[in-house]
Amino acid sequence: MFIPLHDANPLRHVAFPYVTWGLIGITVAVHAAIWLAAQTTLIPNAETGATVAFGVIPSVVEGIRRMPAIYDLVPPPVTLVSYAFLHADMWHLAGNMVFLWVFGDNVEDAFGHLKFLAFYLVSAAVAGGAHVLLNPTSDLPLIGASGAIAAIVSAYLILHPRVRLWILALGRIPLPIPAWLALGAWILFQFYNVAVHQGDNVAWWAHIGGLAAGAALVLVLRRPGVRLFDSGTDLGAAA
Repeated sequence: MFIPLHDANPLRHVAFPYVTWGLIGITVAVHAAIWLAAQTTLIPNAETGATVAFGVIPSVVEGIRRMPAIYDLVPPPVTLVSYAFLHADMWHLAGNMVFLWVFGDNVEDAFGHLKFLAFYLVSAAVAGGAHVLLNPTSDLPLIGASGAIAAIVSAYLILHPRVRLWILALGRIPLPIPAWLALGAWILFQFYNVAVHQGDNVAWWAHIGGLAAGAALVLVLRRPGVRLFDSGTDLGAAA
């Protein structure tokens, strides 16, 4: 729908979003390491192997099927977190990391470093669990941080709906619009795809699970005194 470029939303509680940048760094490093391994003969089919071993395979998580021994590297419940650090290609990776970069720092600011890390990992697990629940017999592995990113989007929207965002619409048009409009439209788009595009290769139910996790967790993990919906916040200088 759009690419977020920048938000006029300064940090108020932390000096630097270490966890946000750490998650970006780890995720990019994992992708780079797998790509580099795939370019050599030391680990043949490294990308496929990593996807199968560390992605969420619903039928394996549900105990319907057993993982082949060569790929049985971690217990199935662990894949409900590990899958979020794998991506299919550079575009998949870049899309998720841009959203994490633009919106993650302010959610981390509202939660604190450790609670934001817990938020990200739990949201990824809930999103993966939603995918498993709705597709229990699927043998296709789920990878990508989109579920955790969806949680960040919903938390950000609840915290800062009136903040001004700069987005790249249609891949080429820079526009300044309020967060409620951009992110609200993005959320509606996820529900539209659940209804219309069942059966394609995007795990839309994982996005919905992430949205629900983010909306619930922001209510309990935000710092004392952090208000919802920009209430009591002077946005004049930041807009």
